Amino acid sequence: MSGTTTAAAALRRRAAGAGANRWVVLVVLCVSLLLVAVDATVLHVAVPAVTEDLRPGGIELLWIVDVYPLVCASLLILFGTLGDRVGRRRVLLLGYTLFGVASGLAALADSAQVLIVARALLGVGGAMIMPATLSILRQVFPDRRERALAIGIWSAVAAVGAAVGPLLGGFLLEHFWWGSVFLVNIPLMLVSLPVGRLLLPESKGDGRGPWDVVGALMAAAGLFGVVLGVKRLGSGESLGSLLTMPSLVVGALLLFAFVRRQRRRTYPLVDLKMFARPAFSTSVGCIVLAMLALVGLELIAAQYLQLVLGLSPLETGLRLLPLTFAAMAAGLAGARMLRRFGPRRMVCAGFCLTAFAVVLLTALGRTDDCALMVSGFVLLGFGLETTLFGAYESMLSEAPQEQAGGAAAIGETSYQLGAGIGIALLGTVMNAAYAPGLSGVPGVPASASSSAGHSLGEAYEVAAQLGGSAGAALRHAARDAFVHGLHVTLLVSAGLLLLGAVMALRLPRVMQCEPEPVELPAPRDAAESRVSV
Repeated sequence: MSGTTTAAAALRRRAAGAGANRWVVLVVLCVSLLLVAVDATVLHVAVPAVTEDLRPGGIELLWIVDVYPLVCASLLILFGTLGDRVGRRRVLLLGYTLFGVASGLAALADSAQVLIVARALLGVGGAMIMPATLSILRQVFPDRRERALAIGIWSAVAAVGAAVGPLLGGFLLEHFWWGSVFLVNIPLMLVSLPVGRLLLPESKGDGRGPWDVVGALMAAAGLFGVVLGVKRLGSGESLGSLLTMPSLVVGALLLFAFVRRQRRRTYPLVDLKMFARPAFSTSVGCIVLAMLALVGLELIAAQYLQLVLGLSPLETGLRLLPLTFAAMAAGLAGARMLRRFGPRRMVCAGFCLTAFAVVLLTALGRTDDCALMVSGFVLLGFGLETTLFGAYESMLSEAPQEQAGGAAAIGETSYQLGAGIGIALLGTVMNAAYAPGLSGVPGVPASASSSAGHSLGEAYEVAAQLGGSAGAALRHAARDAFVHGLHVTLLVSAGLLLLGAVMALRLPRVMQCEPEPVELPAPRDAAESRVSV
């Protein structure tokens, strides 16, 4: 009996890995993810240098920063489902190529318009790479125990990439020009492309029915509108502004039409029946809530460290490193915790630990309390990564193998939407709690108080223009108001995280590890490769 089981396991691995060692495949996939994660944050520290060199307008600068995540989030479902149709490895290798070419174009850009186009192409390449890495991982690790360990390593690499981006950017800017933050991608892509072509296995879905081109375009356009509207809200635009409301409305209508279209089709682009499974839909909701808390808090924490405590960008990045190291530890320990505690208790405990860390950080004030900050960031990083690991693993394991690309795209889209909503929502809460503290400052005109109420950075500028006792009073009041707003935002985040803990109670109690059936590839029919319009 054991010999039969061993032979079946070997057959599953050969079918999944196409002869390549699955752990070597994991290394290649993690390098792919690392590149995308680093590129998402590496430009942040280079914005001042880009502004000085290319002289972009305010709108152009906004697009330089935002076009990469905007395009990437919009196209995840399109390329995730396309990989299920034409081959996930093929889409991943195309993504490598485009990412390398776009990196060279961005590094050599001589105008803001060229840089915007290059960043948009980087977003297209990222949308090809991100769901493909997860879906191939789903394919080459058919055993759930091993897959859980692989996802833990994958998520730890994602945490490293997010933290390394600003540090790498800061180092390069101290020695080279701003284009160097893009050039580092090219050597890695030149290595990843032939290695990936040699080692990565090809995998596809069942290939039944035509690929829904119209549905894919509807999903891309709808997500573009929703993400654009959310990002504009996060940047301080009002809901009734000229572009924000139309983007949200048109995007929501297109997504609603996309869902209706998928329900009517015999062979849908995305099988919405997956959402009828409690484990899948709950995992997606948990990813959104976890990212909502993480990105909003990281943004506000960076402002607190730089503007209230007066730390440099490099010092700020170093202060956030404990959060990253704790997240790495949680990712590496995630497989063992999942086997021992099960998805429900693991994700629920992760949310509760994160909420406790957030409440602990409300003790931060105007003075630097390094021990408290490190403790809070360690608990925050470990709790959030525990939550994200459990949610991603449950979502990916619950999805059918032939829908791996679509499921991975849904998870990554939830990740991006959660991040955008977090910046918009927590930024709004922060502004609502911060602005009233600047009304009625002695010696400060009402117009100056109104301008200072937009942000702490603007308050410092207004205080410098006023000078004297009035400027000092405004600066002092702005700091106090920001710390008060930080505390209110942290408490709101804690409430959302506890809501996530309640949501996680719908996840399975135990980790089901039955072996998946082996599906040998069937002969391809020419009719299966047709495309529907």
